[in-house]
Amino acid sequence: MAKLNWGKMAYAVFLLYAATAIDLPAQTFTTLHSFDNTDGAYPYWALVQATDGNLYGTTPSGGAKGYGTVFKITPSGTFTSLYSFCSQSGCPDGEGPEAGLVQATDGNLYGTTVNGGANGAGTVFKITPSGTLTTLHSFDYTDGSGPYTALVQATDGNLYGTTCCGGANGVGTIFKITPSGTLTTLHSFCPSDCSDGRYPYGGLVQSSQGDLYGTAAEGGTNNSGTVFKISLSGTLTTLYSFCSQSGCTDGANPYSTLVQTTNGNFYGTSYSGGANNSGTVFKMSPSGTLTTLYSFCPQSGCPDGQYPYAGLVWATDGNFYGTTRFGGANSSGTVFEITPGGTLTTLYSFCSQSGCADGAYPYAGLVQDTNGKFYGTTCGAFCGGGSGGYGTVFSLSVGLGPFVETQPTSGKVGKAVKILGTNLTGATSVSFNGTAAVFKVVSSSLITTKVPKGATTGKVKVVTPRRKLLSNVPFWVLR
Repeated sequence: MAKLNWGKMAYAVFLLYAATAIDLPAQTFTTLHSFDNTDGAYPYWALVQATDGNLYGTTPSGGAKGYGTVFKITPSGTFTSLYSFCSQSGCPDGEGPEAGLVQATDGNLYGTTVNGGANGAGTVFKITPSGTLTTLHSFDYTDGSGPYTALVQATDGNLYGTTCCGGANGVGTIFKITPSGTLTTLHSFCPSDCSDGRYPYGGLVQSSQGDLYGTAAEGGTNNSGTVFKISLSGTLTTLYSFCSQSGCTDGANPYSTLVQTTNGNFYGTSYSGGANNSGTVFKMSPSGTLTTLYSFCPQSGCPDGQYPYAGLVWATDGNFYGTTRFGGANSSGTVFEITPGGTLTTLYSFCSQSGCADGAYPYAGLVQDTNGKFYGTTCGAFCGGGSGGYGTVFSLSVGLGPFVETQPTSGKVGKAVKILGTNLTGATSVSFNGTAAVFKVVSSSLITTKVPKGATTGKVKVVTPRRKLLSNVPFWVLR
């Protein structure tokens, strides 16, 4: 696979953000949906924006049978339950989808359940945007058990993920599965004294160099978790073991999925440790040099939050946004913004409304929709929250404008590319770093195109009757 040299791309290019001719809104928090158990309960994981413009997610419990659901919700809040698990005798379709979904290049959504399936150890499933579900694989403990996190589709077209448990040593695996359902176990954790880590609750991210990076919540040289990389063929390297510094000031127990930026570094969170033992935000180089950017709860009463369970989203203003499970003004969790240099701002403290109608205790991270807003869910399985008492879906606007997103974010000349956006109807041009491309407007949220001859690495621009939109990250043209 051709390698991407992120270092040659100036970091400032990411800050070339899609300016619009309209006034941007002030910071606004909106509860879009409150679960009532019949439509699902206690959403744990981040939402995903699909090519139809809607957001899709899962709940680990509730629904018609009580074992979880798949749902979709429009950016304005119209909610639809698509599927309730354990709809089949014996639950071969799975139970408890705690992870989020990923939309693959075939247009289908892929996800996992923690339990159920033919062997009771969880499943991998495919579901169409209209709600038709197919079970692709049932784990049997020897090949893993309990996949808690979302899958990622790599450049080879296959899907990759982790299981928290099971495998050869009972403490988790990394696996590959084809879109048709053929599963291969790439690594079983803890082959010797758990120096490679154990219990990988976080998901994987494919780096600019082609390897997959992830975290394990425990194990490593200090039994406080690790950051690792693994090749697509299965060679694993432990890059960092947490709690390597006195007092665990570098953090401990990372549950999050990492995010890589154009400067090549990865950013993530640890659930505990740090200067105040309430979790951290960290930066790590591809070779494993870790820098702690922020330790939560430095202030009396922890108004900045505590215990970030989820990962970060890198937004179009160049900053990172995330959630903490606890802390904040009401001790019920927060939404925060943090700069690449480590300056943190608390944007919202949950349970600010009477009866916690806004939700509480967000396990899940955020997703930035192409309309510029952030979307997320609350809450943990013990918390209630929302008018129905079973969690919420919310949006948060901080004044960032619309943009477009390419799927994939790299490819050779002639590669088919999908462009996601908002209000794309009537688009008059598409260009790759200034090189015009032939395109088709499929819907108000989707344009299809191909990488044009002569294109070079840079932003994709879409011109509509209302505005010019830039892609949130550069599109890398491979040779």
